[in-house]
Amino acid sequence: MTEASPVVRGACPHDCPDTCALLTTVENGRAVRVQGNPAHRHTDGVLCTKVSRYAERTHHPDRLLQPLRRAGPKGSGRFEPVSWDEALDDIAARLKAIAARDPQAILPYSYAGTMGLVQGEGMAARFFHRLGASFLDRTICASAGSEGLTQTLGGKVGMKVEHFAEAKLILIWGSNSIASNLHFWKLAQQAKREGARLVCIDPRRSETAEKCHEHLAIRPGTDAALALALMHELIAHDWLDHDYIERHTLGWEGLRERALQWPPARAAEVCGIPEQQIVDLARAYGTTKPAAIRLNYGMQRVRGGGNAARAVACLPALVGAWRHRAGGLLLSSSGQFPVRKAEMQRPDLLAGRAPRTINMTTIGDDLLREASPDFGPKVEALVVYNSNPVAIAPDSSQVVKGFAREDLFTVVLEHFQTDTADYADYVLPATTQHEHWDIHTAYGHTDVLLNRPAIAPQGQARSNTDIFRALAARLGFDEPCFAEDDLTLCRTAFGDDIDFQQLLDVGWATVPVPEAPFAEGGFPTPSGRCEFHSARLAAMGLDPLPDHLPNAEPGGTHPDFPLAMISPPARNFLNSSFVNVTSLRDIEGQPRLEIHADDAAPRGIATGQMVRVFNQRGEYRCVAEVSSRARPGVVNGLGIWWRKLGPFGTNVNEVTSQRLTDLGRAPTFYDCHVQVAPLEARH
Repeated sequence: MTEASPVVRGACPHDCPDTCALLTTVENGRAVRVQGNPAHRHTDGVLCTKVSRYAERTHHPDRLLQPLRRAGPKGSGRFEPVSWDEALDDIAARLKAIAARDPQAILPYSYAGTMGLVQGEGMAARFFHRLGASFLDRTICASAGSEGLTQTLGGKVGMKVEHFAEAKLILIWGSNSIASNLHFWKLAQQAKREGARLVCIDPRRSETAEKCHEHLAIRPGTDAALALALMHELIAHDWLDHDYIERHTLGWEGLRERALQWPPARAAEVCGIPEQQIVDLARAYGTTKPAAIRLNYGMQRVRGGGNAARAVACLPALVGAWRHRAGGLLLSSSGQFPVRKAEMQRPDLLAGRAPRTINMTTIGDDLLREASPDFGPKVEALVVYNSNPVAIAPDSSQVVKGFAREDLFTVVLEHFQTDTADYADYVLPATTQHEHWDIHTAYGHTDVLLNRPAIAPQGQARSNTDIFRALAARLGFDEPCFAEDDLTLCRTAFGDDIDFQQLLDVGWATVPVPEAPFAEGGFPTPSGRCEFHSARLAAMGLDPLPDHLPNAEPGGTHPDFPLAMISPPARNFLNSSFVNVTSLRDIEGQPRLEIHADDAAPRGIATGQMVRVFNQRGEYRCVAEVSSRARPGVVNGLGIWWRKLGPFGTNVNEVTSQRLTDLGRAPTFYDCHVQVAPLEARH
């Protein structure tokens, strides 16, 4: 297979554990079909519905194909065409003038619009390091769980995903795998056919939960209480691997004392589930070998999310599950890739400067802050790429106010005129995955994948790397690293640790990982043990042991806003990507709120009725679906719709807060209380 072949090898760029290998069929310079590569064992020829429509996204009639300059009020979406030279010259001049006063007044804002190491934070990071711009704390998705895992296991590490097929008990915890981890679900089904028991732990009766043997519909934010109660039963019945605990863990006595404070009856009351479910699950986990946990990030989007991840991550060591290659836990495998981050991002270009850090979760408040000694300079310029913060950041009414500032200079690199692009001063057309080189890790397996461009950039679109190279040249950044092309960056990402010729020839290469990585301990923690007690947390003045921290906004405790709300992704969207792909939006219909009959009836709410979902922060409107997918007391606001594609120009993040988690400085999207009321008219 060559570049000129009608079928081109690539990689999915999106924020999903599976990082699939793609085959794109090209006819007359157009991508006409996208398939999973059957030769890649993890992809096995299967793609999710979303990415199978990627060609529709690339050739969408609304695709941005030329640079645009604002020609109306911010938020109006009124723009005029402009040449690349005009746009880049003006942007560079504006950034140069601001940087002359204080480069920290410039802020990049990006996340996982592409997960690629090149088009993500490759050349972009070099540019902002050389400029001296503020750092962005990229916390919007996973940093609480990642921190919890790191404090316990030493990094984002775990069992190999393929070995779940051999497990006899699988706990799917905080994950709708059918929608967001499809290839793991295939392995779980394989294990099920071989007699394994599947248990789903999730407040929502998701597509995954209804296909497992059992569903524990716990209240949002009570995962640590459940984990501690499981530990209580493991101790009470001596379903423990004492040898593994003694040789390969740290802090057992303290954890034991804490767990004994959590009998199943106490946890059942907190979690809102029958006590017997906890007792039975503990027995199954303590007596079934091998037992495996597929933990995902849904459970850490609450006040106590970091502690919850810590508590769950302690469980495998207690029963010695790590001894088996089909035992243990997987949240993320991304820490197992030998990425040469410093060579890619070049922090040496800071030249000793230490810019401030701004958390992407609190962008709503931070764009409205004035200069102060504690905060630093007011944010004067924002460069957004690979993200749509007006739609995805919490407390979006505040985010909109910040982006609407007339004195804020905003540049957006995008494929489409998103909610965020509507507030830009310049919108620059970016390439899609079909149009550029990139290299990818994964967080659900341990293969590196190479993405080849399948077609030429459409219209005047340019890659993120090309745009930042051009800005660097206009700002006089003459370091040789700004002249490196994308293929050179792909080679730099792993150096000699990965066979790049294999990537060119096949499309992927596997990072060698032991079959049972912690069978004999060897955790990448300071002690080399699974750390129930974290000296690093203690040094920060934090509780060194995992604990249950109640939600900041527990449902049922606020008289005006009695319902807890979670906002899991709609099945056919990925964050705010794909919302404008007509075929996928047609499947979703319109924004929906799942509500249990017990909560709908006293409010006079019926399926298909338009409702108001509101709290002290704001309000959005959507269609109600009275459904057993919602548990009593909890409503599910499926996201994340573009605001302007919703029925009243808002989305679910109108009611979420900028409050941060216990660890990892992450958002608390699922720690939210609301009231729901019908609109007068039915639709």
